[in-house]
Amino acid sequence: MPYLCAAIERVSLRDPVVVSPDAGFAKRARRFAHRLGAPLAIADKVREGHGETAEIVEIIGEVADRDAIIVDDFTISAGTLVEAADQLIARGARSVTAVVTHGVFAEGSMARLDRSPIERLIVTDSIETQPVELSAKVAIVSVAPLFAEAIGRIHRRESISVLFQE
Repeated sequence: MPYLCAAIERVSLRDPVVVSPDAGFAKRARRFAHRLGAPLAIADKVREGHGETAEIVEIIGEVADRDAIIVDDFTISAGTLVEAADQLIARGARSVTAVVTHGVFAEGSMARLDRSPIERLIVTDSIETQPVELSAKVAIVSVAPLFAEAIGRIHRRESISVLFQE
């Protein structure tokens, strides 16, 4: 989170709001919001039947005239990010940035991202090889120093829990 928050701060968004793509990620999104000094909004999804497809039916929180930052742990198709971005723009968000820890990126995800209102997608390099060519909208943040420190601490039999404090 510190690496991703630093990348968000470098973008210099005006009046940001952090957006959780669903209620399940809200607790972690709240930590991003706290660290960035921004309010939190939550996308409310409804899943019809037993399928994989969910539809965002509401955005809980104020997003109008704000720069929205969707935060999530991973994305494969970018579908949830794009749907949330569409709903944020429909509700008056000035811009949408997406921030994801692990970008898995399946075939078609970059085309979906390019057609979306998402201005930038910030991801870590936790997944090195990508099966698709990345969009110009994708910015990669290296977490190599974090992994190096964790490996060193494990080798020296030191705690790694300090690496995950906020």
